[in-house]
Amino acid sequence: MQFNTLIFAIFLPIVFIFYWFVINKKLLYQNLFLIIASYVFYGWWDWRFLILLFISSLSDFIFGFLIDNETNQRKRKLFLILSLCINLGMLCFFKYFNFFIDSFIDLFSLFGITLHATTLNIILPIGISFYTFQSMSYTIAVYWRQMKSTKDIISFFSYLSFFPQLVAGPIGRAKNLLPQFSKKRIFEYEKAADGMRQILWGLFKKIVIADNCAVFVNSIFNNYSYHSGSTLAFGVLLFAFQIYGDFSGYSDMAIGIARLFGFELMQNFRFPYFSKNITGFWQRWHISLSTWFRDYVYFPLAYSTSRKLPKEKYLGIQTDKIIYIIATTFTFFLCGLWHGASLGFIMFGLLHGLALSYEILTKKLRKNWLKNIPVFINSSFSVLLTFLFWNISLVFFRSPNIHTAIGFFKGIFSYSFFSIPHPDTRYNPLTIAVLLPAFLIFEWIQRNKQHALQIDTTKNPKFLRWVYYFIIVFLIGMFGQTNDIPFIYFQF
Repeated sequence: MQFNTLIFAIFLPIVFIFYWFVINKKLLYQNLFLIIASYVFYGWWDWRFLILLFISSLSDFIFGFLIDNETNQRKRKLFLILSLCINLGMLCFFKYFNFFIDSFIDLFSLFGITLHATTLNIILPIGISFYTFQSMSYTIAVYWRQMKSTKDIISFFSYLSFFPQLVAGPIGRAKNLLPQFSKKRIFEYEKAADGMRQILWGLFKKIVIADNCAVFVNSIFNNYSYHSGSTLAFGVLLFAFQIYGDFSGYSDMAIGIARLFGFELMQNFRFPYFSKNITGFWQRWHISLSTWFRDYVYFPLAYSTSRKLPKEKYLGIQTDKIIYIIATTFTFFLCGLWHGASLGFIMFGLLHGLALSYEILTKKLRKNWLKNIPVFINSSFSVLLTFLFWNISLVFFRSPNIHTAIGFFKGIFSYSFFSIPHPDTRYNPLTIAVLLPAFLIFEWIQRNKQHALQIDTTKNPKFLRWVYYFIIVFLIGMFGQTNDIPFIYFQF
């Protein structure tokens, strides 16, 4: 069930009414109802996916209890390892089995050895990468003694299956989100109204910005060998706005829907295309994932290793800085692999790992270079350079394989790059030419808010607020794509 479908437009009000007006007397009933609604929502794609969600929920509820009540550190670590093996085992099998089998065969073929293997037709369960990481955050937090294990299995199941963020995040942290399921919720009109505004803005970003960009992007990427370099560059630019509108639009809707039910999810995007460097970009893009990798991969790897090494220099670089660079590159290698079983995603992750390593190495040097440059020029150039690097990395992200990505780059860096772009004229370019710049300007104006449609009701009269709503609804009705293009991050 997708947020931008008619069936969800029927599903959400029904769940909302039952939640607040029928079973609002007891917290237990509300949580139990959320589990049922979430399982209906998730099982709408394929009821078999519910089995994996149930296994992950039950196993980590049990292991969390065992870890918390065990005093022997070796046994606590064993329980944690078993929990991680179950979660990562399911994730790796369903997401990476075919990839590793095919890659293994390709590797041996380089040496003239032909292997034959039957690749299983494994269906990737939607959202498994998201709820697996959310579930692991619980057992890790209990193991690190950041929180106590819960004895309320209903609250835990509702936390892990909560339908607004189940299939594409934001990836909730157990220590922040799980306690919200143990407290009585009271309907607050202002929070619900702001949630509705965030849902509206997320829907606009998805079906007006992202989906209109998608028709051009798909046409250009699917026929890249027939297009000029300028058209290919134009396609990459539009994909940057497609993936941003698509994914941040989903996050906005997820956060807004959660607020309707009295929950606060973490902010997942903070206007990343206004970042001045790659470090800042990953502090603003897919925040729930980047901070997950930071806390559970980068910090343990970097700081535990750097403490054991002597403070010396190697090739003129401090050993602790070398460790940070290695940890950063490895973390983003895993980040790329998390996105999918493809060498293109791995290249995407490694590129960002190398860019962040460069920024670690040259932080002081760049500060000295730029101190005499006017702030406006420095900021503008930095934002453009960061956005350009992001676009280059997206070629690997969007291409189905490395061969296509290389061919795409060859097409861009040709003499035809200096020609006028000629995208498919069957599609209406008005959205791209007019609404995309207006969208950017509006987001720039609202860049210090939690979301672009966050409005101070004390400073904006009711009439003016409804004018805003009417304009957005009008644009959705006029320019919104109605062919239910799936959210990009459902494939991860």
